[in-house]
Amino acid sequence: MAQGTDAARTVILTVDDDPGVSRAVARDLRRRYGEGYRIVRAESGESALEALRELKLRGDLVAVILADYRMPQMNGIEFLEQALDVYPGARRVLLTAYADTNAAIDAINVVDLDHYLLKPWDPPEEKLYPVLDDLLDAWRASDHRAVPITKVVGHRWSARSSDVREFLARNQVPYRWYSSDEPEGKRLLACADQDGERLPLVITADGAVLVEPDDPELAAQVGLATTPAADFYDLVVIGGGPAGLGSAVYGASEGLRTVLVERSATGGQAGQSSRIENYLGFPDGVSGAQLTDRARRQASKFGAEILTAREVTGLEVNGSSRTVRFSDGSAIAAHCVILATGVSYRQLQAPGTADLTGCGVYYGSALTEAASCQGHDVYIVGGANSAGQAAMYLSRGAKSVTLLVRGSSLSSSMSHYLIGQIEGAPNISVRTGTVVEAAHGSDHLEQLTLRDIESGHTELVDAQWVFVFIGAAPLTDWLDGIVLRDERGFIVTGPDLAVGGQPPPDWELDRAPYHLETNVPGVFVAGDARAESAKRVASAVGEGAMAVMLVHRYLEQS
Repeated sequence: MAQGTDAARTVILTVDDDPGVSRAVARDLRRRYGEGYRIVRAESGESALEALRELKLRGDLVAVILADYRMPQMNGIEFLEQALDVYPGARRVLLTAYADTNAAIDAINVVDLDHYLLKPWDPPEEKLYPVLDDLLDAWRASDHRAVPITKVVGHRWSARSSDVREFLARNQVPYRWYSSDEPEGKRLLACADQDGERLPLVITADGAVLVEPDDPELAAQVGLATTPAADFYDLVVIGGGPAGLGSAVYGASEGLRTVLVERSATGGQAGQSSRIENYLGFPDGVSGAQLTDRARRQASKFGAEILTAREVTGLEVNGSSRTVRFSDGSAIAAHCVILATGVSYRQLQAPGTADLTGCGVYYGSALTEAASCQGHDVYIVGGANSAGQAAMYLSRGAKSVTLLVRGSSLSSSMSHYLIGQIEGAPNISVRTGTVVEAAHGSDHLEQLTLRDIESGHTELVDAQWVFVFIGAAPLTDWLDGIVLRDERGFIVTGPDLAVGGQPPPDWELDRAPYHLETNVPGVFVAGDARAESAKRVASAVGEGAMAVMLVHRYLEQS
């Protein structure tokens, strides 16, 4: 069979928990495709995912993935759903018995399944090879370039090293981490002529060396778009969380020239969630990173432009256009703007926490730091869903996880399903009525002082890891004097703008503001930044779509 020049590194992966079947599948595959492809087999979904991640880091290609449906711990559909996020271009095949064909048919919608094969498939010349031939032809005809790898050399307790890892992970940029005090990290530092005093060191896939890069420099060097392609758009969406991504998808898909501007990474707070289990259509849950990646790819597919690491500092009204100004002084303009800036985590005010942020004290970065918490005691501050999801995720590897909750119980702030999971986790404990009084450590967190609110009693505990989820504040200060906000900084919209039935000050149109419209005509709000919003992923996505509908209405009447 004709192969491309990169076929020597191209993999066909098969996973089946039955060793005999696994060997038989690999044997049949090698017989037909062994000369042109590497055949990799695994006997569990977890080991197969680990193999895929290693292949991804090395830049290898995966053309086809075959997975057995009935596997313990993780069935074939669950495995393929996660494999989709590692190698979205690989063709996916489910191996199933006749009794499970309904599950296979359902999987076509769940994981974009390309084909399912009934076992046994003897003779393979009739039932296996023709299917694989077609899938390989389709794969070769698509864009299946290898993903380049970025290397990051840093120190475990370097705050900026933590920030860089978080930035790359949330922007779906594959990277490999090297500790500066380990042999390979030292070799990379030496090759870059660095002594390790300034960290992190980032080596991009094309060999560029960055020392302590800021986010805009890092984004530009790893291939993220940072510069707008035009000066004027139909719609500018500010913020890349669920509301912003929803706006970008619906705006672009309905023909609006759309640009989304994100100051850090798409996904917002939801993108940092280890597991979202109450989002419609995902009965087995979905990670924030998976949901964000799919939404971002969907927006790009429809033609939305996505700018990363661009901070918006101003909004101006210039006749019928709305001008958005960036921190570097540049600007873009549009007919309409959707503000989907979301919220940022509130900071702990206890002494010592500010100095130790990124060095043991983290805000919403449980996913990035989870591997380093293996076998350690971990503390989580907060009692809402984000704290509960982080606790469940970290409990997989941590020795213990302690939730520190200011309130008297979890029931007032956390979903019932999540409370049940926490109660069933043997290594998670909940301390209600407890706050962090102080954090202690020199170059990294070493201890916490905890205080019981009712008794006032304090306790000093050893701690290297504390993750903080204590609510959020809107990112709207830059709108002061332009857009009306409430006393907490949330943006007021629609009917709430009317005082005594009168339109807001300086409102010049002969209609009332639309439901998600601000006091500035043509400027809309979606998601958590809106006053009295539901603060849920599903409602944010819905508001993003609804805002686009109102944008169309505004444009039709302008």
